This record gives sequence, C-alpha cells and structure tokens, in this order.
Amino acid sequence: MPLYAATIFLSAFLLFLVQPVIARQILPWFGGSASVWAICLVFFQSLLLAGYAYSDFLIRKLTAKRQLTVHVIMLSVSLLWLPIAPGDRWKPTGAEDPTVLIL
Repeated sequence: MPLYAATIFLSAFLLFLVQPVIARQILPWFGGSASVWAICLVFFQSLLLAGYAYSDFLIRKLTAKRQLTVHVIMLSVSLLWLPIAPGDRWKPTGAEDPTVLIL
C-alpha cells in the first residue's frame, strides 16, 4: 500500500509541476503580464475539475473492466501530446486576444 500511495503522490506532484513550467515558458511572449498566470491557472484548474468529473463518471456508470478499457484508451490518446512544450505557433503575431493562444 505505501508503494501505491507514493506513486500517486509523485504522479500528482509531477502533473501539477507542468502548470508553472508552461506558464514560465510562455510568460515572456505575452509581455510578462499577470493575465498569463491567471489564464494558465484557470486552464489547469478546469482540467483538474474535468478529471474529477471523469473519475466520478467512471466509478458510477462503468464496470471495472470498462473502466480499465477507458483508462487505457485515454492514456494512449494522451501520449500523442508528448512532449509538452510550447511551440512557435503559440507565440502572438499581432494584436489578437492572447487568451485564445494561451488556452
């Protein structure tokens, strides 16, 4: 049981470490404004809430075997976005609203 607890703690720590790393990388692109931090915070907190809803839905509506299938599919799809690094297309090019680019 301690191994499971340590694994969950470490994975949560690493996942939440992504938010400040991404925000710190894109902060200079948008002039270092506080809105970049705020938008990143709202985005990652929204993802956290969606994750809670996802887990609640799976526990309430699906059997254990189907939960495993859904988790494997979601894990496979998430691997398409690795590595997590902001690209040049994220950079602002003009006077457009930076909120959409950050999200």
